Amino acid sequence: MPPIVVNRSTMQVVDGMHRVRAASLRGEQRIEGWFVEGAAEDVFVLAVELNAKHGLPLSRKDRNAAARRIIESHPHWSDRRIASVTGLSPGAVGALRGAVDVPVAHLSLRVGRDGRVRPLNSASGRIAASQVIAEFPTASLREIASRAGVALATARDVRNRMRMGLDPVPPKLRAAEEDCAPAAAPGPADPGAAPVPDQSGVSFENVLARMRRDPSLRMSQTGRALLRLLGSHQLPDEKWRELVAGVPAHRAVDVAHAAQLCADRWLKFAAEVRVRRAQSEEAAPEAGGLRRLSPGA
Repeated sequence: MPPIVVNRSTMQVVDGMHRVRAASLRGEQRIEGWFVEGAAEDVFVLAVELNAKHGLPLSRKDRNAAARRIIESHPHWSDRRIASVTGLSPGAVGALRGAVDVPVAHLSLRVGRDGRVRPLNSASGRIAASQVIAEFPTASLREIASRAGVALATARDVRNRMRMGLDPVPPKLRAAEEDCAPAAAPGPADPGAAPVPDQSGVSFENVLARMRRDPSLRMSQTGRALLRLLGSHQLPDEKWRELVAGVPAHRAVDVAHAAQLCADRWLKFAAEVRVRRAQSEEAAPEAGGLRRLSPGA
């Protein structure tokens, strides 16, 4: 029989309860097993995954319950990744995600089964690809994909849609982009529009000032580096407009692409910080990722 799996911190059997019971009925005193360590929710994911591979098949109700729990603990995981663990279809996981209320359920980035981080909506990449095509009509698909940061298939589809006079962003993606986009305050071009209130109630300047007063950030090297990075974005609107006006026309696409990549990195950073906070509040003190240890008996 394969070794059982045990959570070292709690000595709870993660996988192999029936094997333990069978060994006990045979009068055996020892059984081969593997110890693992990690956050409680990571151990739960492992238990569901192992059971789906060789254990007693879970009922549909149990799989739905497991998927809901994983969505709550790992909201940054893609539907396909959660589906591969629970044995559900990606569509079923997506339907369950809409019914689960978690603070970071609407992240713009998701981590797939291969560990790669991808945007939830590819509209921005398609828009960037259309701008590259407009500026460099003779560029190859590979060059378009590289400059816009999209896949070759996406670059090809965008070029084909533009040749047919269609919007480079399909209607479904355009609708999703509008649904996910936050309300923006009126710019200089629309001075008569009513201002949109700050939904958070706290400005960036106030948040940064509060962080700068925190000794846990000011007294550590990492904290000071983070404050410097955040402080570099504390520019008045006039300065941002000067930066925009100073971008040469032949470098507009590259600058926009670089800015988008920086924004994506900050979004990923924000998602990981929120997930880490949620896990630290619920997980065991030694949480920090699942770790397989030496075998034990």
